[in-house]
Amino acid sequence: MVSFLLTSFVICVTPGIGALYTMAAGLARGTRAGLLAAFACTLGTVPHAVAALTGLAAVLHASGVAFQAIKYAGVAYLLWMAWSIWRDTGALHVDTASSPSSVRSVITTGITANLLNPKLTLFFFAFLPQFVPAGSSGTLARMAGLSAVFMAMTFVTFAVYAVAAAALRDRVLTRPQLVTRIRKVFAASFVALSARLAVESR
Repeated sequence: MVSFLLTSFVICVTPGIGALYTMAAGLARGTRAGLLAAFACTLGTVPHAVAALTGLAAVLHASGVAFQAIKYAGVAYLLWMAWSIWRDTGALHVDTASSPSSVRSVITTGITANLLNPKLTLFFFAFLPQFVPAGSSGTLARMAGLSAVFMAMTFVTFAVYAVAAAALRDRVLTRPQLVTRIRKVFAASFVALSARLAVESR
């Protein structure tokens, strides 16, 4: 269990799509939006865990066409996020209002960002079974429990990123040139993530 927790912690704290998005939401829209983004990104991992538990991940792993389709949908979505941020209409668009549409946008984007990442399905499929003894009883329940632990760690990690980013919000927003630079850095980061996902293989 200790090795599982340590490995999961390293995976969670390594900046990726979810971490970048929660930081962007916290920086642009404040703590509440950042926490919503953290929750949404964590929620986006649920279908991957379910796929692993039900065996759908094995189908995805075996089918090159299915993997490529989801992978390139994810690449396209990351590029769209990068373009939106660059144009100041995406995650780093400064929005002081907490309108229903704003909340809905944060949640939808966060879920979609992780939902279209096929590597998460393969992560659950290849990673979790290593911590479940072969032939043991209650295998499904144990895998479900480990999945829940991983998702809880994911949410806490993303929440910390979001709160830290939101704490810098007032200092950043009073400097328009700095906001522009940060927006470009985030846009470039999403492009880099899309490029990395594009060359991933099963």
